[in-house]
Amino acid sequence: MKRYTGWIWITAVLLFLGNVGYSQQFDIKTHQLKNGMKILILEDHSIPNVALYFFHRVGSRNEHTGITGLSHFFEHMMFNGAKKYGPGMFDRIMEDNGGSNNAYTSEDLTVYQDWFPTASLPLIFDLEADRTSALSFDPKMVESERGVVANERRLSVENNNEDLLREQLMAAAFTAHPYHWPVLGWMVDIENWKREDLINYFKTYYAPNNCEMVIVGDIQTEKVIELAQQYLEPIPAQEPPRPVTTREPEQQGERRVFVHKFAQLPLLQVAYHAPAAVDSDFIPLSVLDYILLRGESSRLYQRLVDKEQVAVSVEGGQSEHIDPYIFEVDVQPRSGVEVERVEKILYEELEKTQKSLVSEKELQKAKNTAVADFYRSMKTINGKANVLGVYDVVFGDYHKLFKEVDLINQVTREDLQRVAQKYFPARNRTVAILVPDPAPGRGK
Repeated sequence: MKRYTGWIWITAVLLFLGNVGYSQQFDIKTHQLKNGMKILILEDHSIPNVALYFFHRVGSRNEHTGITGLSHFFEHMMFNGAKKYGPGMFDRIMEDNGGSNNAYTSEDLTVYQDWFPTASLPLIFDLEADRTSALSFDPKMVESERGVVANERRLSVENNNEDLLREQLMAAAFTAHPYHWPVLGWMVDIENWKREDLINYFKTYYAPNNCEMVIVGDIQTEKVIELAQQYLEPIPAQEPPRPVTTREPEQQGERRVFVHKFAQLPLLQVAYHAPAAVDSDFIPLSVLDYILLRGESSRLYQRLVDKEQVAVSVEGGQSEHIDPYIFEVDVQPRSGVEVERVEKILYEELEKTQKSLVSEKELQKAKNTAVADFYRSMKTINGKANVLGVYDVVFGDYHKLFKEVDLINQVTREDLQRVAQKYFPARNRTVAILVPDPAPGRGK
């Protein structure tokens, strides 16, 4: 995807933010425009710049058969011109005034990010209001961008063994919930979206009452509210989107998928259904994530890569989502090592967390690592804007940000054993294996 930036790191950031002294540094102001757009404002005068984020509550979770990939499509289209500022002008004007921008789409959100000098604040508001209120649906531009996202899918999924396998893993793990859809969408849907599909989708999901603005930087709260009222408040609200009510039914047994494709080595991806971000199990499972997967001293790296030397790499974990998602482990076996052997060792390590308590030293180390991650991530105005927005939208309330440390301090070794027993049974597991085919023309 054109402008994707990952945000898995935020889990770590949020877990350990919360001591009273630190929270007092965040004098966050809130305001709601008459059209329903919520605004979070944090003055930070450390540098003369601004980070401006728009969190639209729309991702692949809101799509359905026939229109998968539309959220990601609009990640692109929002840079292709509107009524006042035509094609290419958004980026060009932004850069001419010392700014830059990006965007990302996930299962739950589509987020637009602007970074710019404080003096450009009125201009950036004008640019954002123009594309939000009067985005162009020029048929030639729509077809051009359709080709761009189709090509992106070919390159990043169909010609990428790891992402292709993961797409099949998710499709097998979720049979009812729309997390089944790939964020980029199925190719057949990309090829068949109708212009009216785009217009209706944009009208519903990019309305101001389905969006939250977060601004952090060298600003004055009163001036921000004044500009928001001038540029954004006139954009009319729309009927609220239909809520996502589907819940994935409890998995009743292990699922397995195999992908046969040319590759040098096999791949192994394992997913367990895991809690939503608001679930009380999310924090202890995140701590267990650190013990199992974070860094070269983690249990799975030590066993699979260092000691047994059956894998080149191991990574994964859980990430924050509005609805229950997955805890994932991806392993790249070494050349000549059978996937079955890697799987056996992986399950042995997970079983240890179910049968025995982790040590106090491991637990404390996990907390220390996450705290370090947090302070690194929150050093910038960009990091603060992203954390505030994700927490308010995905976790339901940014105030929870300042309570997490109390919750993490309550996590015990028994809690980690309990969540391991709850989420790591084989019946809750989906396994995807890439089986290497010989090079084209070489035969077997």
